[in-house]
Amino acid sequence: MREYLNFKQANCKNCYKCLRECPVKAITVLGDRARIREDLCVLCGHCTSVCSFNAKEVVNDMAAVRKLLGGKKKVIASVAPAFAAGFAPDFAAFKKALVSLGFADACETADGAREVTDRYAKLLDGGKYRNLIASACPSIVRLIQMYYPDVLRYLAPVDSPMVAHAKMLRAQHPDCKIVFLGPCIAKKREADESGVIDAVLTFEELYTMFSEAGIETEPAEVAATASPDFSQAVKNTARYYPINRGIIKSFDGYNAQYEYISVDGLARAKEVLANIDTLSGMFIEMHACEFSCINGPCARNRAQGGFIKATETVRAYAKTGEASPPPIGALDISHSYKKIADGRRVPSEEEIRKILAATGKTRPEDELNCGACGYNTCREKAIAVYNGLAEISMCVPYMRERAEGLSYDIIQNTPNGIFAVDSDMCLLEINEKAAQLLGTVKSAAKGEPLEKFYNPADFYRALYENEYVTDRKVQIDKTGKWAEMSIRKVRGQNLLICILKDVTEEEDYNRRLDKIREETAEVAENVVSKQMRVVQEIASLLGETTAETKIALLKMRDAISAETRSERKDG
Repeated sequence: MREYLNFKQANCKNCYKCLRECPVKAITVLGDRARIREDLCVLCGHCTSVCSFNAKEVVNDMAAVRKLLGGKKKVIASVAPAFAAGFAPDFAAFKKALVSLGFADACETADGAREVTDRYAKLLDGGKYRNLIASACPSIVRLIQMYYPDVLRYLAPVDSPMVAHAKMLRAQHPDCKIVFLGPCIAKKREADESGVIDAVLTFEELYTMFSEAGIETEPAEVAATASPDFSQAVKNTARYYPINRGIIKSFDGYNAQYEYISVDGLARAKEVLANIDTLSGMFIEMHACEFSCINGPCARNRAQGGFIKATETVRAYAKTGEASPPPIGALDISHSYKKIADGRRVPSEEEIRKILAATGKTRPEDELNCGACGYNTCREKAIAVYNGLAEISMCVPYMRERAEGLSYDIIQNTPNGIFAVDSDMCLLEINEKAAQLLGTVKSAAKGEPLEKFYNPADFYRALYENEYVTDRKVQIDKTGKWAEMSIRKVRGQNLLICILKDVTEEEDYNRRLDKIREETAEVAENVVSKQMRVVQEIASLLGETTAETKIALLKMRDAISAETRSERKDG
């Protein structure tokens, strides 16, 4: 399946905004990233305008069109009348610019719209329809086919103006290539499915091609500075199509058996479609975009003054040019719209309750229906989870409660003391261990000044001078407990977090060990002193005996030496 909307994963911030805004919930959020489900999407393009991070973009077909323009067959542009609100409301000048770009010719899609209006009028005159819905908007058509298939009996079995005009051009130029130019994303898919249109360029893409080719197009706000003359005779009423009540205004006359109303925006369209069986005698033109096609997702350079000015510009444009061509009765622009299955399964009540229970929702009152996940109700989100379109973790209140509970458990059950103080040095939070170290109880400590339990001097320095404390050993006067203290400032807030590691037992052990060492050293010193005295006494005694022995030995030596010398002399 071809994609019509690209999704830049790196830009997605997991905010669920696109899902909240999607009228048909055609966005899957898995792995903390949103993805567009093309098979469920009606291509209204709303997600592209609401995404704050430009994560979604329309598939670019400029390369395909350039290839067509460079080919041997002539390429004809079918120009939607909404161009008048984004470019100069002068079709002759606009056509000249398109020819400069490489198009062989350019014609107004309004010619096809005139044929469509003629078929609408004949259907109304036939009196067959209790209500009749105009089929000009492919997003509305897709919405009905997929999400309101029972309403297909009210949908006019007529091609859109784009397809009708392409069939007209094909009849006149069998070998031509046709490129539709308009402000709509959904036209890309409709063109692919029609088989009679070769490519679609949005007005944004067309403007880019004009800019790259250096072709100037006069902006609508410049061309429309002068007030339009509405006294002129209407030339082609089908040029009204891109504004609210534009289809209605394109009729030459009205059938008295029907009321003609216009509905714009998918939210209003869904409301009408859901209740259409309560209506009778209604001709309803529907537009997926609020304020109709002039406010399409790829409309460019809306006239200064917003949609009102754009509407005025299109109305003025409708009063210029050639008169409406007569209808071509032999042209077959009928279309039978069929139901499109979305493939989603319907879970049982038991399966829904099981998914709800996974996020702590076991009772009806647990279902907050806050919409933070992007779905309107918890049950709707549970059905999405069942179909693999969403994840359990998308429930923001549940995940927040879970995270807070986990954080609370960690803080309360940690062996370290933890407390927080504000800029006034009052205790904001404290766990049981910290309360024990400070000599208080948790319930009584909150809101109390820190100085009641500990000197806050280090905390002031940390708060105002960024002199943080890391693993400093301190003794808490009130309890006599010893702790390794660390103080840090909470980023972006005037709050301080203090962590106290209880080292009282270690400190007591070290102090006992130090005492033992001192006592041992004292005993050793006494022993050494006694030993020294004994050594000195032994040395004294040994010294006298040694001297006497030395004298005796010397005398013996001298005697022996003398005797030896005497014997040698005698011999």
